[in-house]
Amino acid sequence: MDSISNSLGFGSSTDPKSTIMNQVRQEAAVTNARQLIEKLNEHCFEKCVPKPGSSLSRGEETCFTQCMEKYMAAWNTVSRQYIARIQQEQGRMGTI
Repeated sequence: MDSISNSLGFGSSTDPKSTIMNQVRQEAAVTNARQLIEKLNEHCFEKCVPKPGSSLSRGEETCFTQCMEKYMAAWNTVSRQYIARIQQEQGRMGTI
């Protein structure tokens, strides 16, 4: 778990500023994950389950699974591009 945290910039640090920044990053990551799940459920459920019942049909399950996979792939693509853009901007700020 530590290696994952370190690779995401959440590693432990004795610097109070770094510690606070890491906590903010962790909270942002949790918020983003929560938003992903909420949007995914909202979008895919509305699309794939027109008449909710006591269980999902095979077709609804398939639709929901495919919808989730597409939505998460799109989310990941956007997230990677956003992170790359932020890193570029930070790089430019560092060279000024």
